Amino acid sequence: MNNTGSKKLQLMHNSQDVRENCGFGLIAHLEGEASHKIVRTAITSLDRMQHRGGISADGKTGDGCGLLIQKPEAFFRAIAEENGWHLGKKYGVGTIFLSQDPIKAARAKKIIEQEIENETLETVGWRVVPTNPEVLGEIASSSVPQIEQIFVNAQSGWRKKILNAAYIWRVVVSKNNLKTMKIFIFQV
Repeated sequence: MNNTGSKKLQLMHNSQDVRENCGFGLIAHLEGEASHKIVRTAITSLDRMQHRGGISADGKTGDGCGLLIQKPEAFFRAIAEENGWHLGKKYGVGTIFLSQDPIKAARAKKIIEQEIENETLETVGWRVVPTNPEVLGEIASSSVPQIEQIFVNAQSGWRKKILNAAYIWRVVVSKNNLKTMKIFIFQV
């Protein structure tokens, strides 16, 4: 209601509430079709939003931005086949940022695998995610993590268990002072 007591339509946007922020973009196919063209368009959009990357003084290092996509089922199954792994009907893939120090990375992976076992889930394998460090700025290069994916199989009731496990892993990371490891995404 306005001051006169009459009803007034409330819009979501109010120009008085404008503040600076980065926001986000959304690119999707209206029928839900996956396509490489959508991914290329999204990457082009990110590339054109230099302000979103919070570019540092080296002109290359940003605060990070990326794409959220549907789980690439065929891709993950092809990766599993290439590695001789069997992915069950119910599986998850976690993207993990590990330390570049091989001892710290091995310790973190061991802890994660133990927690997976404690949750009655099965570790299928680890995959090093291909990256191109040549494009990184000096600042990013000094702290770049080792990026790996863990493939996990589960039985019925798995969604609840896998989401619970992802939470437990975050707690384990914190409890074990594994500051060099972060769980980024867990696709189920």
